Amino acid sequence: MNTQAATAANSADSSLSEAPIPMAQAQRRPRRQAQVRTGDHVLTIGGDAPVRVQSMTNTDTVDVIETAIQVKELAQAGSELVRITVNTPEAAAAVPAIREQLDKMGLAVPLVGDFHYNGHRLLTDFPECAQALSKYRINPGNVGKGDKKDKQFAMMVEAAIRHGHKAVRIGVNWGSLDQELLAELMDDNARRAHPWDARQVMYDALVRSALQSADLARDIGLDPNQIIISCKVSGVQDLISVYRALADRCDYALHLGLTEAGMGTRGTVASAAALSVLLQEGIGDTIRVSLTPQPGESRTQEVVVALEILQALGLRQFNPSVTACPGCGRTTSTTFQELAKQIDDYLRAQMPVWRERFPGVEGLKVAVMGCIVNGPGESKHADIGISLPGTGEAPAAPVFIDGQKAMTLRGEGIVQEFQTLVEQYIERRYG
Repeated sequence: MNTQAATAANSADSSLSEAPIPMAQAQRRPRRQAQVRTGDHVLTIGGDAPVRVQSMTNTDTVDVIETAIQVKELAQAGSELVRITVNTPEAAAAVPAIREQLDKMGLAVPLVGDFHYNGHRLLTDFPECAQALSKYRINPGNVGKGDKKDKQFAMMVEAAIRHGHKAVRIGVNWGSLDQELLAELMDDNARRAHPWDARQVMYDALVRSALQSADLARDIGLDPNQIIISCKVSGVQDLISVYRALADRCDYALHLGLTEAGMGTRGTVASAAALSVLLQEGIGDTIRVSLTPQPGESRTQEVVVALEILQALGLRQFNPSVTACPGCGRTTSTTFQELAKQIDDYLRAQMPVWRERFPGVEGLKVAVMGCIVNGPGESKHADIGISLPGTGEAPAAPVFIDGQKAMTLRGEGIVQEFQTLVEQYIERRYG
């Protein structure tokens, strides 16, 4: 850059901007709204409803008590719908008993029946099961082959209509994609002057399978507002491509999720990456993070990740946020790490009770910082924050409440004293 250009650039940098920098904000695209009913409880999906969180049990559905307990755990963690496998006559017979157990526990969380291969028969032979479920998941890729396909799909949709126009998710999955449709589209593609990439043909097959099935469900008589669509794949870029196309081609409520996302960090990062891009663009009305649990890990971890994705994007508030620095050479003490975890665990544990007692507490912001560099500033931005002493700093921990320095804590009881201050703040502000 020459001297004159550099001078002009510096001058431009120092002048006032003509317009403010736009604030990033996740959008919502207009969609149809489905109603998922459990007794008098109605959960809306799509339209102006918030993005909903779903999960799925991994228990044997035949075991009524174990399944009901896991449904309860998932619901208490924040799952607003819970899907259960209905794959055998014994599982179908158990569904009403699971619903009864949940009702006894005072849990109105909707149960979603996951059907593959024999759903048409189970929903017909076990009407109590069909009634107890609040929503059905139908996979067009495995409802039947040839002449049986449309007939057996129709039997499932007719059951949804017969039992009160249940919501139906038409859930296409690339691992069980309709092979007849895919073969037809591959043949058509081969005749093109400039054939598409095979992956693009697969994208088209996924979207077409879902939308053709939705058209058939409407022809049978299902309320189009009660149709929810999903096209699940396991690759981040694939999911983004498919859902952008799906969102452009229909106005049904859309369910998002990577299928077989994986374990631990990989599954968490992949799900967050894919879902965040789509949600930021306004695509998605309900989500599931399909994590493979680590050995001994609670099934609820997938719910926690889903909640954190929505909260990080500013789409919903579920739990108070705890800001904590990652630590560096200035913060060789682990006190701030221990305090941050203790406060975060405490807030999450109390939320089931606090949601009833303290409306709005989900928006609380707490800061637990480890040294003087960013500690005071971050603490001032939080509702209540503490800046702990770093290496070589005076053994004092200033506490900021509503942006103002309120006091300084010293001694061995800093952790307990700050937790008490957080409790008192919640009582005072939200009580």
